[in-house]
Amino acid sequence: MDMARAQRGLASEDASVRLSAALAIGAAPDPRHIDRLVERCAVEPEFFVRDMLTWALTRHPAEATVPRLLRELDSDRAQARGQALHTLSKIGDRRAWPALTRARLTDADDEVARAAWRTAVVLAPDGERPALARVLVTQLGRGDRDTRLSLSRALVALGADAAPALRAAAADPVARVRHHAGETERLALDPDAEFAGAVEDAKRIVAVGPPAQEE
Repeated sequence: MDMARAQRGLASEDASVRLSAALAIGAAPDPRHIDRLVERCAVEPEFFVRDMLTWALTRHPAEATVPRLLRELDSDRAQARGQALHTLSKIGDRRAWPALTRARLTDADDEVARAAWRTAVVLAPDGERPALARVLVTQLGRGDRDTRLSLSRALVALGADAAPALRAAAADPVARVRHHAGETERLALDPDAEFAGAVEDAKRIVAVGPPAQEE
């Protein structure tokens, strides 16, 4: 796919055309496409297209993609920050680790924070993992079930490096923090626990119906 056709494809109103354009770019990487791929990640409404955009970026040299993605972390647009973090986690270049600051890990947007947690676990050097865990436990009790589960998974992935921070959190004066710390420790002991929780949620919905939507 030539340059102009690829650019038009990424801008199409048809999601299937955007998907095909991202696939074609990834199949024949050309650094000239990187800026446009990153820009599209920031605004693309379809998850499956965003996933293909990320794949296309991973097909390009990290030396070209990582600096561009790091600049995106300063965007005012939450999706831009979150998708850049997600893509950095897929690239796995540890030169991006210094960008995973406390501010990134505590981003006010839950989806961005979740992406930062996942990315930090992938990129953290061995010697930084205990410090990472200490930052992550400050987020215990945050958000909805999916957000809490993402944080628990990140802490579980840190293994023994997270154990001291979790033990301290288990004695936190805030009940929701203690409860989340306990849930995380149980998940570490029994990885099937999250599946069991989802089954129980489904059973409750079948029995009493879905929760009422807030006006």
